[in-house]
Amino acid sequence: MHPAFSVVFFTTATGAGYGLLALLGVLGGLGFIQPDFWLGLAGMALALGLIAAGLLSSTGHLGRPERAWRAFSQWRSSWLSREGVASVATFIPAGLFGIGWVLLGSTGGWVAVAGLLAAVGAVVTVCATGMIYASLKPIAQWHSRYTLPAYLIFSGMTGSVLLNALLQGFAVGSTAMLAGALLATLAGWAWKLATWRYNDRLEIPTTANTATGLAGGTVRSIEWPHTEENYLLKEMGFRIARKHSAKLRRITQALAFAAPALLLAIAFALSWPFTAGVSVLATLLQFAGMLVERWLFFAEAKHTVTLYYGRE
Repeated sequence: MHPAFSVVFFTTATGAGYGLLALLGVLGGLGFIQPDFWLGLAGMALALGLIAAGLLSSTGHLGRPERAWRAFSQWRSSWLSREGVASVATFIPAGLFGIGWVLLGSTGGWVAVAGLLAAVGAVVTVCATGMIYASLKPIAQWHSRYTLPAYLIFSGMTGSVLLNALLQGFAVGSTAMLAGALLATLAGWAWKLATWRYNDRLEIPTTANTATGLAGGTVRSIEWPHTEENYLLKEMGFRIARKHSAKLRRITQALAFAAPALLLAIAFALSWPFTAGVSVLATLLQFAGMLVERWLFFAEAKHTVTLYYGRE
């Protein structure tokens, strides 16, 4: 699939934003993170800012962005529409939680309820995003048991690393939060390795023979249906060299997982403000690494429509 940067940024930014929002809603609403105006303002602004930036970026991949609102009407059958509805609906409890936790400095009661609802909305939205890709049967690399959990794991991972950096920046970080961010990063790394292993061993049963129903011999295309590249090939026929894929996988592991995990481990032995600096650096590296990981997620996917153009 063609890895459009607008969609790559969308999945990375909203994943981190919803992960951070869910953690703030639960930990802040239940009083595990004490109310503080500037901390709360920075956290909510960062979470909602990432979400809004990602959603706006996603419209850049539409042929007619001004018609994006029409997608909301198909929520009964479309995961894309369900994602849009869930993303907008989540802003309501998130706004109420922000008012109570940030402006009023309250926890528990209706603030906790709003925070939990915001967290639920964030999880539902991330699930809908993951199902957009997991539900596509023509793309075997996505239509697997690894896709949806990956979206949830990566959202929790980037959200926890972001929250740790935020708390460390305000000198209210904790060993528990630091350990949680480290464990989430290691979990994301393990899941990504398992996904790559599955995809590399994947045997796609669909061939030109099965597509045409001609069992005897080998079916091949004599000539292309078009004389030049069209929309289908541009969007679904993207090809990446094996050597480039291997190199980008190493970059992904280094930036998104290995470097952040090492920095977070080092942070245990440091004192503030060095812990804050290391935590922020881990966040920046991980975000850059996840952009590469998302790019690969699209680039390595193969749509069966390319069989129509003589590609195996």
